[in-house]
Amino acid sequence: MIEPPSNGSERILSIRLLTTSGPVHLLSIYAPTLCSAHEAKDQFYEQLHNIISSIPNTEYLFLLGDFNARVGADHDSWPSCLGRYGIGRMNENGQRLLELCTYHNLCITNSFFHTKPCHQVSWRHPRSRSWHQLDLIVTRRPTLNSVQITRSFHSADCDTDHSLVCSKVRLRPKKLHHSKQKGHPRINTSRISHPQLLQKFLNSLVTALQNTPTGDAETKWAHIRDAIYESALTTYGKSAKRNADWFQSHNEELEPVIAAKRIALLNYKKAPSDLTSAALKAARSTAQRTARRCANDYWQHLCSHIQLASDTGNIRGMYDGMKRALGPTIKKIAPPSNLNRGT
Repeated sequence: MIEPPSNGSERILSIRLLTTSGPVHLLSIYAPTLCSAHEAKDQFYEQLHNIISSIPNTEYLFLLGDFNARVGADHDSWPSCLGRYGIGRMNENGQRLLELCTYHNLCITNSFFHTKPCHQVSWRHPRSRSWHQLDLIVTRRPTLNSVQITRSFHSADCDTDHSLVCSKVRLRPKKLHHSKQKGHPRINTSRISHPQLLQKFLNSLVTALQNTPTGDAETKWAHIRDAIYESALTTYGKSAKRNADWFQSHNEELEPVIAAKRIALLNYKKAPSDLTSAALKAARSTAQRTARRCANDYWQHLCSHIQLASDTGNIRGMYDGMKRALGPTIKKIAPPSNLNRGT
């Protein structure tokens, strides 16, 4: 969607595009030439400064056109707005433009891409026959990663002595953050076969359903659903993780060692000395040694379980052990190939 332009002048025209990535401001620029009066240059850059200041930093901004400025290739003096692939020497108009870019955190995209020398220039001086880059595309520094390339196209017939300068930009859509509702804990269904727990669940459910509200079907169903879930969760409890890792399997042994290391670290920070430093090193060594031993014990036990299941012909137990070792299987679906490009 394009908003109708407003408040334009003979040197600056602006247009605002509404995209899925956010508003995009395009400014068409025709700056005064090098021989113009200083008052005209001051008036132009003051107007451009006011327009840029009125655009929020969260919105995209692109300045395109004939700036009549040579910004040069001095990247060390202007690192924030000038890339490493500039050409020529800076003139007075180029210094004005670079000062404006430095103040508003803008950058000259033409100088950030390593292209052929003929693709870095857009205008040839009629007397010296030397090529210069006067037509520039400027954007905010954070938006530079969205610009893929900026170069000149001399074969384009634009009915002017300037060559066409194009920039390919790929704007990223804004991420929409949706609040995710917290899920309900899973019920430990492995305890359903216990007769005592089953009778307890039935008694709890009968008690909960005695106060069923009167109303439409949706209200009654919501009450029955919640009553069944709460009764089952209270009776059977939450479902624990099926495959605990080596740290969780040896949590009782590792927690005291980690706590001792934490206490030694606090003691060393409170009173640094050779004694507390030695105690901290010893605690760290003990924690590292214990962690390695617990990990080795876990994997050796798991490997022994898989080998035993394989030797006894327990295929299900063998594959369950392999799943515990390798983790869940990730299913990948290859995208369809481009029909135009072939497979």
